[in-house]
Amino acid sequence: MRAHESASSIDRRSFVKVTALGAVAATAGRLPTGAPLPTAAPAEAQEPRGAPGFRAPFQELEEATIADLQKAMESGELTAVELVRRYTARIEALDRKGPMLRSVLELNPDAEGITRELDQERKTKGPRGPLHGIPVLLKDNIATADRMETTAGSLALVGFRPPEDATVARKLREAGAVILGKTNLSEWANFRAEQSSSGWSGRGGQSRNPFVLDRNPCGSSSCVPVSANLCAVSVGTETDGSIVCPASACGVVGIKPTVGLTSRHNVIPISFTQDTVGPHARTVTDAAILLGALAGPDPRDPATRAGEGNRYSDYTQFLYPNGLRGARIGVPRKLFGFSPEADRVAEEAIRALKEASAEIVDPADLPSSDELKDFTPELEVLLFEFKDGIEKYLAALPPGGPRTLADLIRFNDANADREMKYFGQELFLRAQEKAAIPNPEYLAALDKSQRLPGPQGLDAVLDGLKLDALVAPTASPAWPTDLINGDHFVGDTSSPAARVGYPLVSVPAGFVFGLPVNITFMGRAFSEPTLIRLAYAFEQATKARRPPQFRPTLGVE
Repeated sequence: MRAHESASSIDRRSFVKVTALGAVAATAGRLPTGAPLPTAAPAEAQEPRGAPGFRAPFQELEEATIADLQKAMESGELTAVELVRRYTARIEALDRKGPMLRSVLELNPDAEGITRELDQERKTKGPRGPLHGIPVLLKDNIATADRMETTAGSLALVGFRPPEDATVARKLREAGAVILGKTNLSEWANFRAEQSSSGWSGRGGQSRNPFVLDRNPCGSSSCVPVSANLCAVSVGTETDGSIVCPASACGVVGIKPTVGLTSRHNVIPISFTQDTVGPHARTVTDAAILLGALAGPDPRDPATRAGEGNRYSDYTQFLYPNGLRGARIGVPRKLFGFSPEADRVAEEAIRALKEASAEIVDPADLPSSDELKDFTPELEVLLFEFKDGIEKYLAALPPGGPRTLADLIRFNDANADREMKYFGQELFLRAQEKAAIPNPEYLAALDKSQRLPGPQGLDAVLDGLKLDALVAPTASPAWPTDLINGDHFVGDTSSPAARVGYPLVSVPAGFVFGLPVNITFMGRAFSEPTLIRLAYAFEQATKARRPPQFRPTLGVE
């Protein structure tokens, strides 16, 4: 929202500029923090398709699934140590050189030592599970208690490392995954300024879309390395759109779980009613594997109590190739129309759903669709909850660092040449003015923000028409990155589910001028099994995912 605009009337375009949780970032040169990367082995290097002038090693990693990698490690053709080295070489060649995707902030300096132990454990005890030895990248708002930073992209937190892992990071380690490094993001998960470019942070700069380099990757940078085959899978976060929108912009699968399915403990927060942690992957199968490792109760996150009896440690059991047969899927037409190009891809997807024997109910609009066009209640909730949540998070950091939102504001003012050269901190200033919660103003905004998309929205249409899910385009094709004027965002469909904490699964559906477009399956709280079943069957029927070409510009005529 612009500073001069009324807070009582805010449209989706303005809102998303300030709420897309976790976008990507990077600088033009070597990044300022993190372990140095080895140079790619020349003997392994090849020219990537469509992008002369840089060399990408280890082409055999392209589109490799978790099952492919496990098979290679089980047969002895590959070790976890070698796998980490190969992904590291690709990161050096594609992320910091060549097309310079600038999506990886730093690598874990202990990764090789961890993988040696995991390789030995495989020999003596066997693998812990499907993630044993698999390299995973984490968004840089997910805390790790190791030699890496956790900063949400801000220079203000550099050097103030959290004392313990986020619960989801700990669970990954326990599953045998290798935390390879941290991905960049829109600074403070894009909750600092009213005009910003998704994918920019003070610590990293601007990240690039791997399909067309001058296009924006939307929110979380954790999807860029997955799309470019710089890691097997990654973990992102979403408040409103920042798992599913970047999944669409970068042509990967994104699962935004129900709030409470995964823990947010020690994840740098925006909103305790909307934040959630979920996977990015190239296939629905790999996303399901990762979701099973992330899901679980946590006494330090009260929201996870709602997941009791509603979560699974293995979501691959819901992968049915014929999972669309007999499914009733609604089409919320009032969520269409923000992008004719995305609508065309969605219409083709709907035809594919029909051909796979799904029953399409069209239209199936949310009764509250018109009222949901006003995003003011949601923004008010986020402003209140951000101030409360960030100060609780900062209080647990080592001495000497920022302790309050006011401290962060002062840091940005004192370092404006590095932190605010493109945009300001209007949202920080507005959040700073908010009173402690709960209070009547906050509770009224929360009630309206959740009632309209929940009981009067998604619940009403899903229950009223006896639907298994809704389907809609995820977002528009990626827009050109513009640091000066901010995002040229035209719309997406994440907000109703985001506001009420319901799940979304975004899956590749097609292309527009070489830019990927996804569709999103939307459902009730804790309906991940149903959404995964539908998304997997659609994926198997269409096979729409393609690896990126790293084109410098779109070049349309």
